Amino acid sequence: MKCKTIKDGTVKIIVEKVRIEGAGAILLTGPSSCGKGEISKELCRILSIPKERYLSMGEILRQTIKKARNDKIFSAKLAADYLISDQISIFNSSENNEDTLEKAMKHKTEVLEYYKKDDITQLDWLEFCVIQGLLVPDDWTMKVVNATFAENEIYKNEIFILDGYPRTLKAADALLDTFALCDIPIIKIIHLSITKEEMIKRAYNRNRLDDTIGSLERRYQFYIESVQPSIDYLKLKVGSSKVALIDAHQPEFTNGQIDLSKSIRHVALSVLQSLEIPSYLLDI
Repeated sequence: MKCKTIKDGTVKIIVEKVRIEGAGAILLTGPSSCGKGEISKELCRILSIPKERYLSMGEILRQTIKKARNDKIFSAKLAADYLISDQISIFNSSENNEDTLEKAMKHKTEVLEYYKKDDITQLDWLEFCVIQGLLVPDDWTMKVVNATFAENEIYKNEIFILDGYPRTLKAADALLDTFALCDIPIIKIIHLSITKEEMIKRAYNRNRLDDTIGSLERRYQFYIESVQPSIDYLKLKVGSSKVALIDAHQPEFTNGQIDLSKSIRHVALSVLQSLEIPSYLLDI
């Protein structure tokens, strides 16, 4: 366990570990590839937030899919309440909206090959999107995320980090309603910022199926047209003091090369400062 000795006159303070206590949400948002996941994990480490209270969109969706695969009652609820079925084909034009159908058709060859079967359900498509890093239909994520908070007491009584959500005005409004219903306060909204050029550079290093130059351009445009307005909306609703804009591109170098771990920590320390963590604790 790391510790820090702080001398103040005749007083010596030994800090062994920082632990944040209370209740509420820390939201991390920003464009694709801005480092939300890495920064979230570093915050959890420094502030002693257990992994079950770090919620990424991917983890929420993965847990939902796993539960639907193993729990028939939950699977039926997912289909009835959230319209994500393990029986209805994702290629059924009468059961899926135009955007979802169009994207599924674009990846039809890959998804059929992945599952080795003749048809793909809505639940299959949700799983495929998560595995391959494709954008999940926003109405699906909104319903699943809101249900996560409504049905789990831990998020009503402890501090947690929500990574990469909301992404639209509609989702932001629904999230605020859910937080109000569950009596979950927002501690801080951390807006991580990078340029489009830096986003594309980082995305190419991930080698995901959907990381083509065209899709990345569209993803950044989605950020400008949808994510950014959702942040502005939250700022209007919760107050500007609750929102912090952080430069997510703060490279640190070792022997002339970018040191990724140091760079992540540097950004994380900027986030901690925005949370008003005392400066003498930041290097623990």
